[in-house]
This record gives sequence, C-alpha cells and structure tokens, in this order.
Amino acid sequence: MLSIIETMALHGLDGYLVEVQVDVSPGMPNWDVVGLPDASVKEAKERVRTAIRNSEFEFQSRKIVVNLAPANTKKEGSLFDLPIAVGILMNFGYIKRQFFNKTIFVGELSLDGKINKAKGILPICIEAKKMGIRRIILPRENSKEAAIVNGLEVIGVSTLDELVQYLNGEIIIEKTRTNIDELWNKEQEYDVDFSEVKGQENVKRAIEVAAARQS
Repeated sequence: MLSIIETMALHGLDGYLVEVQVDVSPGMPNWDVVGLPDASVKEAKERVRTAIRNSEFEFQSRKIVVNLAPANTKKEGSLFDLPIAVGILMNFGYIKRQFFNKTIFVGELSLDGKINKAKGILPICIEAKKMGIRRIILPRENSKEAAIVNGLEVIGVSTLDELVQYLNGEIIIEKTRTNIDELWNKEQEYDVDFSEVKGQENVKRAIEVAAARQS
C-alpha cells in the first residue's frame, strides 16, 4: 500500500514541498530510502524503526520503500523522521487512512518516541504559508515559534503515540497561539556566557563592540 505525507525542506531560506511517498508491501523485509537523501536522512531508518517499537507499536516485517519527491533535489536533515513514521504507521494500520489536505509534518524522532525540538521552523512556516499550507504538525517545543506566522494552524506534539491518538481523533490538541509582543519582550536568561568559551578572544571582542553600538 502507498501513503503520501507532505513535509517541507529548505534550500537556504527558500522552502519547497516534499512528498514523502511510503510504500509497504509483502516480501523480503527490507527498507530503502530514495530521492537523493543525505546521510542524516538515511539514518532515519533506525530512528523511525526504534521510535515506533518503543512507542509500543509493532514494526511489521515488510518491504518498505520511501521516496522523497522531487527526486532531483538533495534532501538533508532529520526533519523527515516524522512524516516517514506517519506514512509507515498509516500503512501498518495504526493511523486511520486519510488525506491530510494542506497539512505538513516536520520533526525529528528520538529513539524513545519523543519528538525533538527542530531548527529552521520559522522559515519553514513562512514558506508554508506562502504555498497555501493551512496546518503544520511539529514538535511541541517549536509550536510557539511557529505560531508567530498568522493564518497557519500550528499543532504541537510531544511523542509519536500522542500524534497517533490525535490523528485518529482519540484526543484533542488545541492549536497553539502566540502573543507576539509578549514573545519579543520576554527577558532572555541564559545559563552560559562568554566565560564558558575558551579562546576566540578576537571574536568575543568583536561581538562585544557590536552589542555596545546597538545599545
């Protein structure tokens, strides 16, 4: 069976949609990822497999082919983990088969099934809005950042099991809302500073001068 889940990749700050086409069929257990994936994307096989098992879903012995389309652009990073996992779980019957209209999935999986905070979410959301995407499902830790983009429904999830329950209608997750003024005015506190950096004295001096000129 074939399932198609959409996600988004970045080339610089320019985004483009990627179809994650997942085909699961009987045959010799095997897993291939095609569509110009880099090493980090190929490693998704082990992250996704282990995350599914540790989320208490059976990983069935099947032949799995994942195609990342368009196949003529190089795919980089771990943000494809989540859409790949959704496609596989749909084919395994754990997610009700449905068409995710104008929805993209973005996120990296931990081996225990947790959905990790990701980088590059804001430009992804900005580009998604331009392309007519209505909903993005992503790590909960990124949800407030993503909700800055008006007109985009942001659903933050913490684990793969929670996502499956949400997609099957077993639980309700409210879309994230962000008060932009509160976000920008919030005082930032850090547990590290330049004293933690060894060497790089010229670089630190340049940053200090630049910061002083802005104040």
